[in-house]
Amino acid sequence: MDSRLRDYAVITGNYWAFTVTDGALRMLVVLHFHTLGFTPFEIASLFLFYEFFGIVTNAVGGWLGARIGLNRTMQIGLLLQIGALALLLVPETWLTVIWVMIAQAISGIAKDLNKMSAKSSMKSIARDQDAGLYRIVAFLTGSKNALKGAGFFIGAVLLSWLEFQGAIAVMVAMLSVVWLMSLLLLRRELGVMKAKPKFSQIFSKSEAVNRLSLARFFLFGARDVWFVVGLPVFLHEVLGWDFWQVGGYLAAWVIIYGMIQAAAPKLTGQSQAPDVVGRQLVVFGGCLALTPAAIGLALSYGMSPVFVVTVGLLIFALLFAMNSALHSFLIVRFARDEGASLDIGFYYMANAGGRLAGTVGSGALYQWMGLEACLWVSAGLIAMASVAAMSLPKGEVGTA
Repeated sequence: MDSRLRDYAVITGNYWAFTVTDGALRMLVVLHFHTLGFTPFEIASLFLFYEFFGIVTNAVGGWLGARIGLNRTMQIGLLLQIGALALLLVPETWLTVIWVMIAQAISGIAKDLNKMSAKSSMKSIARDQDAGLYRIVAFLTGSKNALKGAGFFIGAVLLSWLEFQGAIAVMVAMLSVVWLMSLLLLRRELGVMKAKPKFSQIFSKSEAVNRLSLARFFLFGARDVWFVVGLPVFLHEVLGWDFWQVGGYLAAWVIIYGMIQAAAPKLTGQSQAPDVVGRQLVVFGGCLALTPAAIGLALSYGMSPVFVVTVGLLIFALLFAMNSALHSFLIVRFARDEGASLDIGFYYMANAGGRLAGTVGSGALYQWMGLEACLWVSAGLIAMASVAAMSLPKGEVGTA
């Protein structure tokens, strides 16, 4: 087997396995602690360290990957996720807010080490830096999101079947097997710079990377401000759905979203010059901003919430997936050829910052003002992401 293909297969499989447990853990925490009487804002606070340490990890992780290799940072991420899950295997009386926040902090570090390593590896695996790179990044990201959706459903089903502790134990066992296989199969050094980078190099000096990172901050804040806490609590609390229904519904959405993202090169065109992609981001972003606004408006007029949210989510999935796929391609395209993990780590630091703001906002806005407020804020953030995308450089940059 070609070494590039083998590396891509191992990295993708590793990323898939991690993603399933990440999605399952997210749904387990939201639903389990909601039943324990936690308010939406308290549930959001459980993810505070998860997102905060994601910001730190992306900054430091890109630098670390350039020094020790992306295969090692990926394996460290898997091991940390096993440790985070193991922390939740304590008696239920120990599961205080602080204890769960610490476990989530470790999980956040693990997730972003794993993601940064997988995305950065694509720069050295791709045979060309336009159509080929776009295809493999879109497939990696889209398939990951589809499996995260499957993780939502798996988490909800495991919670109903085995309860919280049993569900966590199953995930620890599964991920331990994947980690051992990764140690055996992923041997080639990926992403190591010939000249060891200084820590000060974690901050990007590329105008393209900085502007794209700003757009990413707003885009993912817009998604999480209504999707992370507000929507699942709304489905369970207002519509009265059971855990498996909530998990299955959100899982179906994320799977559809991931499938669209994987197919993005066919929907947007495979030969992507950066200036073409920049224009597409503005167009798709403008359409996307109208979607949560329309959902919020329809709910305020008393239309059927199941119909409105379902149709709105499908449109949101289509437009958000294409925006996200174009973003993911551009950051790998703009990243420097040697030490790509530094630029990509900086970019995903902005991504984690957006998720942090969106997660906290989701719990606070839903608790105090309801789902409609989350949706209107989402529309505003998407509009800001589109404005940031308008200022992306038009020429070929970031590849030297």
